Amino acid sequence: MLINGFQKMTLLDYPGHVACTVFTGGCNLRCPFCHNALLVTETAELEEIPEEDIFALLKKRRGILDGVAITGGEPLLQKDIRTFIEKVRALGFKVKLDTNGTFPEKLKELVTDGLVDYVAVDVKNCREKYAKTAGADGVDLDAVEETVAFLLENRVPYEFRTTVVKEFHTAEDIVKIGRWICGAENYYLQNFVDSGNLIGTGMNAVTKAELIAMRDAVRPFVKNVQVRGVD
Repeated sequence: MLINGFQKMTLLDYPGHVACTVFTGGCNLRCPFCHNALLVTETAELEEIPEEDIFALLKKRRGILDGVAITGGEPLLQKDIRTFIEKVRALGFKVKLDTNGTFPEKLKELVTDGLVDYVAVDVKNCREKYAKTAGADGVDLDAVEETVAFLLENRVPYEFRTTVVKEFHTAEDIVKIGRWICGAENYYLQNFVDSGNLIGTGMNAVTKAELIAMRDAVRPFVKNVQVRGVD
């Protein structure tokens, strides 16, 4: 598996757990606001971290870490993602998987076989603006729809999340997303943060008041909706 980043400990990436984070290289989308742009566009220039290094640390951190968060890029692009997860679970760790939702069959297999304990799916925008927001005219919206529908069946703990960018999202868009994922257990609105390592340019965060208003507008549709990235 192509691993281009590794954070040895995090209290943020896996809700309720002490975890490490594995960053896989490559993605099939080109979201202009992606804060891990090098993992999308410059994987050949990044250091590749051997799986053996990851597993060596996990063996040492038994009893300290609860789980492993696997993110990217898009982890489900990796052909051997299942084997990697099986090895992680064999060491006794929980697995949280971040995905953009465009590989529903792979996700279903992992969840059905009990290999994933928590799933986080980025819902980029309402349907009408999805391709533009994802930076990919050929994005398979049907696949994202399938992923959303599957998670709404509550087969595994999950969250949906949207990174809110002033140039891409309006309050009306967020309400449309709320209607789309109606009944979801958890939905997080993340304010855009310029990491200095982006695919696009000229993007800005919304104000705290705007983000709170979006949260309140979507509450009728989602059981738990929270904001991230504001003080």
